[in-house]
Amino acid sequence: MTTPDRLPLPPSVYAVTAVEPVATPPLDVDRSVSVAIIGGGFTGLSTALHLAEQGTDCVVLEAQEPGWGASGNNGGHTNPGMKHDPDQIEADFGAELGRRMIDFAYGTTNFTHDLIRRYQIPCEARQQGTLRAAYHPASATAIERTAEQCIRRGMPVELYDRAKLREVTGSDRYVCAMFDARGGDLHPLNYARGLARAAVSAGAAVHGDTPALSLRRDGARWRIETPRAVVHADKVLIATNGFTGDLWPELRQTVIPVFSSIAATAPLPDDIVRAIMPTRSVLYESGHITVYYRIDQNNRLLMGGRGPMRWINSPGDVAYLMRYAEQLWPQLKGVAWTHGWNSRLAITKDHYPHVHEPAESVLISLGCNGRGVALSTAMGAQLARRLIGGTTAEIDMPVTGITPIPLHALWPIAVTSAVIAGRVRDRLGL
Repeated sequence: MTTPDRLPLPPSVYAVTAVEPVATPPLDVDRSVSVAIIGGGFTGLSTALHLAEQGTDCVVLEAQEPGWGASGNNGGHTNPGMKHDPDQIEADFGAELGRRMIDFAYGTTNFTHDLIRRYQIPCEARQQGTLRAAYHPASATAIERTAEQCIRRGMPVELYDRAKLREVTGSDRYVCAMFDARGGDLHPLNYARGLARAAVSAGAAVHGDTPALSLRRDGARWRIETPRAVVHADKVLIATNGFTGDLWPELRQTVIPVFSSIAATAPLPDDIVRAIMPTRSVLYESGHITVYYRIDQNNRLLMGGRGPMRWINSPGDVAYLMRYAEQLWPQLKGVAWTHGWNSRLAITKDHYPHVHEPAESVLISLGCNGRGVALSTAMGAQLARRLIGGTTAEIDMPVTGITPIPLHALWPIAVTSAVIAGRVRDRLGL
């Protein structure tokens, strides 16, 4: 068996502005470890770091390089919370677990930015707030409901009206928004590389170009075949998210791998950048099809949203994002758009993150549903606790069974249809 060629990073702004990665050579000798982690995104790297901090020997097996997938290629937002409102979370999981889930999910951004400061990770991190904005009444009602539930729980949340939004976004489009002071942004590829460096410094082994080819029981332990070597581990974490394959039966059928695309401008002139998002909060829209954006520290506008369900390599592949940016800010007409890229994230049927424990000493975590930067980072500490303490170690997320999505093979058609329908409904304000 030979190691497959490493695929190039997606053609993002991040790839051309990133810090040098820590060395993560392919695994070429057999290893015996307490924990093997399959997947070198934020979830796997954070778990490895938290395991190593507590003296647990672990190895990360990454098919490409740390941060190659959605972890290093997302919009760079650190948004608190989950898809569902706090009241809904408590209704779905009960008062006790529901409260823990809410506290955990809305605390993930503080957790992430604290970790960045603790390890001095150079990733352009800022914590200047998240805006969830509405441009038609139906979405405004939903935002008002969410804000009320958060404020009732003592969270640092405010409701902004149209005038305030014009001031903080430079656009007349929005009628209502919820501002959460705990949100922020960062350079995701630099963050992934910083997490890998921190994990290695703490004692974890991280190997790129090392896909896990098979996973099976070998006596009391687990045997993982890779192209050049074998890993024997007491415990295993699978954290492959939008790139989940058939390593574990039926796991791939529990998530929908959806492409999320981003277009970026060249650094904007000073007069324009002063008018667009002057507070440097990040914003995501509340609608059937989410658009999200931010101004980075190099004064580039990064606009993200749903694009083609295939790999892209230029901003022209998501021209609708450029047109929409000009609708928000007419002064952008004529500016240069230099980069367009995407990657795959994982959507679950119920829009909750999924943690599974399908066999003794096997843990699975996937399905961040577009909130992966902070959520997956904080999940790393939770997963490390479970891996060290076993099934008696409670975590602040439910551990559920693997349930395949019906008619999963039809997901490309279903996603494309849902995107088209969602855009129509958003235009009509439905």
